[in-house]
Formats: sequence, structure tokens, C-alpha cells
Amino acid sequence: MYSYLLFLLVLIPFLALSAWASAKVNTTYAKYDRVPNRAMMTGYDTAVRLMHNRGVTDIAVNRVGGRLTDHYNPSRKQVNLSQSTFGSASVAAVAVAAHEIGHVMQKKKGYVPYKIRNILVPITNIGSRLALPVILVGILLTALWELPYGEWTVYAGIGLYGLSTLFMLVTLPVEFNASRRAKKMLVEDGILSEDEVRGASKVLSAAAMTYVASMLISLVYFLRFALVFLSLLGRSRRD
Repeated sequence: MYSYLLFLLVLIPFLALSAWASAKVNTTYAKYDRVPNRAMMTGYDTAVRLMHNRGVTDIAVNRVGGRLTDHYNPSRKQVNLSQSTFGSASVAAVAVAAHEIGHVMQKKKGYVPYKIRNILVPITNIGSRLALPVILVGILLTALWELPYGEWTVYAGIGLYGLSTLFMLVTLPVEFNASRRAKKMLVEDGILSEDEVRGASKVLSAAAMTYVASMLISLVYFLRFALVFLSLLGRSRRD
């Protein structure tokens, strides 16, 4: 009971941070979505120009449903811009569009954290599904048959679960780097002036905070998960 209360005391501030970050990105985007950029470039125009000026000709720019659902799909060679970004000529829209092109350039330039994150995607998906079954098998092997490798099976399961936290950790430099690339490209290509970039920076910084909050929450859950099952493993060995 005490350990669970401690878990909640640690988790609640990070949940509050996550809620604040989500609200902040929405309010910041809404604020700068009302500010048209002087070049009158839409999100679509921005994505196309930034890629064209950097020799990227094989990536399609599509419109997708929703608000702030923008993403880059490298396997399909698509930059998907949300309805709130695609046709809008606001400072916020071009900032978000440029951020996605930042990911395109990361792939083109071979940015190492981006490569690592892409490698982790399928491994993390598999690991999150297998973690609990593997841990339970390990505990049973230890408790029922006292097999020496049961303990290592538990450790392996905890490691599989931890891949999601590792993925979130690697995501942070990827997202921050994409935003830095975005701001630099917007100025280089004359889409935003220096004073307009300050607004774009606020939009991108607010979005980045959601990733920080998600990583912290993931870390807290991982530590709780590991402690619970290590405790169960300890009890099974004593019994």
C-alpha cells in the first residue's frame, strides 16, 4: 500500500505536467494560428518549398483529418499535414509543417538519433506485447520449478517493457532537432522573418514539452513495473 501511494505521489505531478503541456500546445497554436505570416505561405506551400530547395523530390505532401495530427511517414514517403496546417497561412501552420520537413531532412542526412528511433519502433511494439507474458513465465519457472534461468527471464521481460521508455527518451533529441532545423529553414528560405520565428519557436517549444512529459510518465511507469515484478520474483525465491 505504501509503495503504491509513493508511486501516485511521484506520478501525479507528471500527469499534471502532461495536462499542462497539452493545454499549452493547444493555446499556443491557437494564438499563432490567428497570426498570418507575411509571405502568405500555407503549410502545404512551406513543406513543398523547403523540400524542393533541398533537393527532396520523392516525398508527397498530403492532407489528413484532425487538428495537430501532422506526421511524417518515411515508409510511405509522405508528409501528412492536418486540416489545421495544410491550407493555413499562419505562423503556427508553417512552423508545424517545417517541423515535419525537419524529420524528412533528418532521414536524408542520416541523423543518428532518428535512425535509432526508427529501429526501435517495431522492437518496441513487439516488446510491449511480450513483456508481461515473459515476466510471468519467468516467475513461474522460479516459483514452481526453481529453474536458474527463470530469474533472467524476468529481467528480460522487464527489459522488453523498458524499450518503450527508451523509445520515448530517444524521441526527445529527434523532436528538438527537427524543431531547430525547422526554424533555420524557415529563415533561410524567407518564409518567416526573424520576429515571426519567435512565434514559431513558441509553438514548437510547447509541442516539445508534451514529449518531455510523456517520457517522464513512461519512466515512472517503468520503474513501478520493474519494482513490482522484482518484488514478486524475490517472494517466489523465498517461498
